[in-house]
Amino acid sequence: MKFDGFEAHSYSGGEVTVNCVHAGNGPPLLLLHGYPQTHVMWHAVAPRLARAFHVVCADLRGYGDSDKPHGTAPDHAAYSKRAMAADMAGLMASLGYPQFAVAGHDRGARVSHRLALDHPAAVTRAAVLDIAPTLHMFEATDQSFATAYYHWFFLIQPNGLPEKMIGTDPEWYLREKLKRWSAPGARFDPRAIAEYVRCFSKADAIHASCEDYRAAATIDLVHDRADRASGRKVACPLLVLWGAHGLVGRTYDMLDVWRRYADDVSGRALDCGHFLPEERPADVATELERFFGDGQAAA
Repeated sequence: MKFDGFEAHSYSGGEVTVNCVHAGNGPPLLLLHGYPQTHVMWHAVAPRLARAFHVVCADLRGYGDSDKPHGTAPDHAAYSKRAMAADMAGLMASLGYPQFAVAGHDRGARVSHRLALDHPAAVTRAAVLDIAPTLHMFEATDQSFATAYYHWFFLIQPNGLPEKMIGTDPEWYLREKLKRWSAPGARFDPRAIAEYVRCFSKADAIHASCEDYRAAATIDLVHDRADRASGRKVACPLLVLWGAHGLVGRTYDMLDVWRRYADDVSGRALDCGHFLPEERPADVATELERFFGDGQAAA
């Protein structure tokens, strides 16, 4: 599924090659997708943002058409958010941008969080869509969270268990995820779903996505606890958006939680489930235009 006016680009950072598309002539804005999707999830938002920004929509390592290195125990470091964030900083530098803004959804939001922490001189502003911080969610786990987000605990199981089970019918699994996490009546572009199915149905992609979650439950927590112990927070302005009908919006006081992890936090709920850029694309575009446009004016 191609975005009109967008150009394909790949970046080889030594360890992996990252796939992206980009368009526009304004300030740089990196958009990162979530699970189990690809950069295509921004199809209804990116073209509008490209009117004012140079928009870069990338596939995270392990997803879409980016490389999928084989993950290894015990720390699953190949899929740490630190490694994934470094990929994206390298990608933007390859496009001529030592500084840029970033917005991420779901797993991409966790990479955006790590980008802002590890590369504070590069990230001017960040937006995270429908997540609370990984460390907070694990430490606040209860029966309600574990039931709704069972995949956090299923995907981290060892010895190929989730890979084998998902691999029996990856299309059904993917479609079930889209249905469960979206608000009732949500509609997804069939072309986008076809692209998600194409990419996710490969054995190496299923394994990589499991490694992403295994890293979140191991090495990512080590990094997050080190940040907390040192008092390090996100220093740049942070926009937090979430779905009013999604789990995080129902479970947490989102702005209060994020203010424990970042110095300058604003945001609100949108009338949707988990997949904000596809359920409420106009609202997401408006919020990102305003937030990143303010940053442009301030610069």
